[in-house]
Amino acid sequence: MASLRSVFFRSQTQKGRILPSKPEPHIIESEIYEVGGSPPKPTISHFTKSGIAAIRFGLIVALAFCIYLSVRQGIAACYFRQNVPSSIEHAIRWDPDNPQYSDALAGITHLYADADTPAEIIPLYERAVRVSSEKAQYWADLATAYDWAGRTLDAQSAYRRALELFPNSPQLNWTVANFEIRTGRITDGLAALRKVLLGNDIPPQTIFVLATNATSDNSVILNEMLPPEASLFFSYLDFQIENGRINDAQLTWDRLLELNLRFDVHQAFPYLDALIGQKRVGGLMRAWSDLAKRFPAQIHVPDSGGNRIINGQFRFDTLNDGLDWRIVPTEGATVSLDSANSFEGRRSLRIDFDGNHNLDYRNFLQFVPVKPDTRYKFQAFLRTEGITTDSGPRVEIYDEYDMRKLFLSTENLIGTTAWKNEELDFQTPADTQLLIVKVARPISEKFDNEIAGSVWVNDVRLTENDKVRN
Repeated sequence: MASLRSVFFRSQTQKGRILPSKPEPHIIESEIYEVGGSPPKPTISHFTKSGIAAIRFGLIVALAFCIYLSVRQGIAACYFRQNVPSSIEHAIRWDPDNPQYSDALAGITHLYADADTPAEIIPLYERAVRVSSEKAQYWADLATAYDWAGRTLDAQSAYRRALELFPNSPQLNWTVANFEIRTGRITDGLAALRKVLLGNDIPPQTIFVLATNATSDNSVILNEMLPPEASLFFSYLDFQIENGRINDAQLTWDRLLELNLRFDVHQAFPYLDALIGQKRVGGLMRAWSDLAKRFPAQIHVPDSGGNRIINGQFRFDTLNDGLDWRIVPTEGATVSLDSANSFEGRRSLRIDFDGNHNLDYRNFLQFVPVKPDTRYKFQAFLRTEGITTDSGPRVEIYDEYDMRKLFLSTENLIGTTAWKNEELDFQTPADTQLLIVKVARPISEKFDNEIAGSVWVNDVRLTENDKVRN
């Protein structure tokens, strides 16, 4: 070990100078030790102790700063919750980097302003988007302020940025649609309303009001606004019907079929009723034919023999709407299809009266399109059992729009009768296009007037005279 130290000493004095025999502070002398000996314990240098102290001090400062910020933010939040302008101003002073406070102050100032003050609120909204440029709501609020100030181009730019951040928001698109339509960009407004419809946040009827006020061109609305969803098409149909826009409703119906959208047959029946109500018999017949092509198992058309009555032998369940038989439920009478008593075919119609009511019964009927100024023959087989009172069941036929032009009735049936062929020959007036065929029982004027018993109806036909069977 002594020889090693002498070598070390000579190496340090080769240049004619003697170095200290002890190492500098950064040299760990204990690195040199005898073979087989134990290494000395490591020691912490002066500089290492200073670094640890500095780190501790920095952590304390950072923690204190975080506490300071938390306190400021907490105080700001307390002011903000008071929700009055002066308190929100205090919140901004305590926490100027919170964009919510600037946006809220602008909004509440706008809400309670006594006069137009866009110059006061626009800087607040601009501060909000500077601090948080990725929040769509702040851009939309800024756009509203620009619009209020008459800065249309700036408003359009801000709305565009908001939509980039949140393109499918129903509420945002509703605001944008109102802005676009008000500033004359109808197509852009309708495109925004399309997204609103898909969002289901705003009632469709409200959206349709805005769209139809913006343009009277129904084809533009169909092309630009209405998404290809059957439920929305029928909502729009209902809106048009309620507002008497039957021509537009027919265009909407045609587009619905053109797009081949899937729907339930019962969804179409209000449209058919509207066509009846608006005397659009041609459109009614076309719509029924369209439905028959799409729903052949449910929608039936007049048979090839020329019978204008649909399902006259009651082989199919009634649809209770459209041009099929309709049943209007009423207390005192029960309607069913009877397979045990049928004159021709598998089933007949049966109506049972409970004997506790003096019914003015006209609740089983069918709308039947006919040709004007044409001779027709009506036939139906009826049977009764135990019909009481002097007023019994019969079949009535009349013009749907004016009974004074045409009204016919078969024989009044009372008591018990076998199957009987009831016939009526008549000619439709020059402007008659739609008849009602119904099973009826007028009220009785007698003291004993509560009807009981049953009536069966089968093989109902209405044919032109040159097509009458034997």
